[in-house]
Amino acid sequence: MNEGKPGTPGASEGPDGDFVLARPERPDGDYELPRPHDATASTPAADVPDGGAPDPRHRGGTSADASEPAPAQSADTPASTPAPGADAPGHPQPLHDPDPYSTPPYGEPGPWAPAPPVQHPAATPAHGVAVGVPPVPHEAAPAAPVTPAAPVAQDAPAAPVTDPWARYDPWAAPAAVAPLQQADPVEEDVRRRRGRRRRALAGGALVIALVSGVAGGVVGVQLERNGGIGAVELPQAGVEAPDRDPDSVAGIAAQALPSVVTLHVSGGGKAGTGTGFVLDDRGHILTNDHVVEPAGEDGDITVTFHSGDTAEATVVGRDSGYDLAVVRVKGVRGLAPLPLGNSDNVRVGDPVVAIGAPFDLAGTVTSGIISARERPITAGGEKGDGSDVSYVDALQTDAPINPGNSGGPLLDGKGRVIGINSAIRSADGGLDPEGGQSGSIGLGFAIPINQGKRVAEELIETGKATHPVIGITLDMEYSGDGARVAAEGSDGGPPVSTGGPGAEAGIRPGDVITKVDGRPVHSGEELIVKTRAHRPGDRLELTLERGGEERTVSLVLGSSDDG
Repeated sequence: MNEGKPGTPGASEGPDGDFVLARPERPDGDYELPRPHDATASTPAADVPDGGAPDPRHRGGTSADASEPAPAQSADTPASTPAPGADAPGHPQPLHDPDPYSTPPYGEPGPWAPAPPVQHPAATPAHGVAVGVPPVPHEAAPAAPVTPAAPVAQDAPAAPVTDPWARYDPWAAPAAVAPLQQADPVEEDVRRRRGRRRRALAGGALVIALVSGVAGGVVGVQLERNGGIGAVELPQAGVEAPDRDPDSVAGIAAQALPSVVTLHVSGGGKAGTGTGFVLDDRGHILTNDHVVEPAGEDGDITVTFHSGDTAEATVVGRDSGYDLAVVRVKGVRGLAPLPLGNSDNVRVGDPVVAIGAPFDLAGTVTSGIISARERPITAGGEKGDGSDVSYVDALQTDAPINPGNSGGPLLDGKGRVIGINSAIRSADGGLDPEGGQSGSIGLGFAIPINQGKRVAEELIETGKATHPVIGITLDMEYSGDGARVAAEGSDGGPPVSTGGPGAEAGIRPGDVITKVDGRPVHSGEELIVKTRAHRPGDRLELTLERGGEERTVSLVLGSSDDG
């Protein structure tokens, strides 16, 4: 059965007729098989059936019917079979060249089979499972003698194999081999794909941001330069009727403005601006004395009407004690006088409208209320002799009044004049007809129109105004409550004028007057203010103290035209 196999020295024949090679005793368990001869071992004719087919026992392993093992043939015995590739008579033509090593599946198994190709160690498939890695031919190594080993029983259990080459089974059927793998290729590819995806997203976001910024800049420039991409049309109320309620501020202003004028005065190296209003259709205009004072005797006064027309004016009369003056324009037609009200009808809290030219801003309209009535004030006094001091029993208002408003009208809720704006309380505590340049702090004062009407009539008729008098001299240094009669007169005469109203009522030097018509007075200035609020010939009741006793006297006011 083993005829034709090259004999191996030191080999023993096993029970199945095959030779069993002894494992060399080496630490690593590897050994090198000798290179087979070029000629194959001769096969006896007895092993080939008559039909010419080779015995199948020579292709698949050993036969159980072999009774005697054939003697091993020496490797030095010359081959009796034809050379590889030669056609043997009576034998079928092989499909391939003869294998000089008789390597399965083309030759018989033997210990001289070449080593398998180098590969990574893998789990050894079960016996009979095909291995998909084809044998890789290697260059034959030179033959070397094999050290004979002791016979090993065929059925003895195999020792554990640690050599990876011992896993090779030449009789196993080919099996599918898993493809070679690199270290974590799937994870590597996933990381690469994620990295590419992140870079793509970042690039896309950068491009979008750049495009958005450019587009936003273009739109912003367009909106800034042209006010929008298209025409801009904002919502707006429609045209309404210009008429207003006559009792409203707008209605009052519309009615009064044509009668209010602005005065520009210059002369004697001085100049000023003030306001006035038309009294009648003859061209008389009422204003403050301190407004026309810079003109003097030969100064210039220019009147500017609300329409813008101008005219020259002359002084008709003036009175510094009342701080009132009347000027007149000539050759002007269509004048509309303002209606005059009654200041005695005014009550605190009544709405008022002030019109003037503050800081030369003509036609300025402000509004407020009456803050107080019969507020005694004094203004002027720049001359030092008291001749320019004005005593006014004024109406107080919070309507803004500023320098330039002086002489303008203070109107009630029906557009009627109830006062002439004259003075303001400035922030530094002073009371000035023009208020300096400090402006309004909500404390404005107006001469009551009842007093202004009487004075204006006298100025138009005679060019001067009369002053009601009691005929006494007051002690202006007295600091107590009330007005005390001085011990001597100002010009060296008696303090109580002989034959005057005071003397006839029994007033004596040193008496302290505390009330006028039942209303308290607290100073000499206040007694003068209360007295000048009346006309000459009016009757007054005075309450006075003498020696700790209080008494009441009645008198008729006299007249003084030396204003």
